[in-house]
Amino acid sequence: MPLVELAIKRAISFVDGQNLFYHAKDSFGYQFPNYDILKLSERVCGLRSWNLAQARFYTGVPDVTDNPFWNHFWTGKLASMGRQGIYVFSRRLRYRNKTVELPGLGKHTFLTGEEKGIDVRIALDVIGLANRNEYDVAIIFSQDQDLSEVADEVRLISRQQNRWIKVACAYPLSPTTQNRRGINGTDWIHIDRAMYDECRDGRDYRPKAR
Repeated sequence: MPLVELAIKRAISFVDGQNLFYHAKDSFGYQFPNYDILKLSERVCGLRSWNLAQARFYTGVPDVTDNPFWNHFWTGKLASMGRQGIYVFSRRLRYRNKTVELPGLGKHTFLTGEEKGIDVRIALDVIGLANRNEYDVAIIFSQDQDLSEVADEVRLISRQQNRWIKVACAYPLSPTTQNRRGINGTDWIHIDRAMYDECRDGRDYRPKAR
């Protein structure tokens, strides 16, 4: 027996901040995270006539001693999100040396920050909130294929609870986009430049040069 699709659907957005930034940079050329998560979530929901019940944001943040510039940026931006009522989850970025082989130039070593636990936290929240019947649609702003297993788990919850649930994946797309695939097992929603620009944050949280 097919599950009944509700006329009014509660949606929650789950935003991987770094993943969204890197794909917006690849697609549109922006050099820092200039998105307004609440506007973007509402805009995507509007495309499908979903009601945004909650927006959730996840990112790694460098320690002020490791990278004062980006620590200042994220401290300001996350505080602003919190005032908007967005649920914010942040983890400290871990820095390590990474070595790559450059064609004709030999090995090059540089310091890079790595997120630990962000994708796991998103996965736990998508599954946990589905179990508690807190949404009908999960919109994941990420192209991390590790989250395809989350979509499988939500479909299982849908059958167990005998209720309609959808998992969607929203991501930037332009003619220059390199990775054009959304998360397997989800509905793909493309964010073009016009839509993205409608949802840019009017504030720039980068520290001003003295």
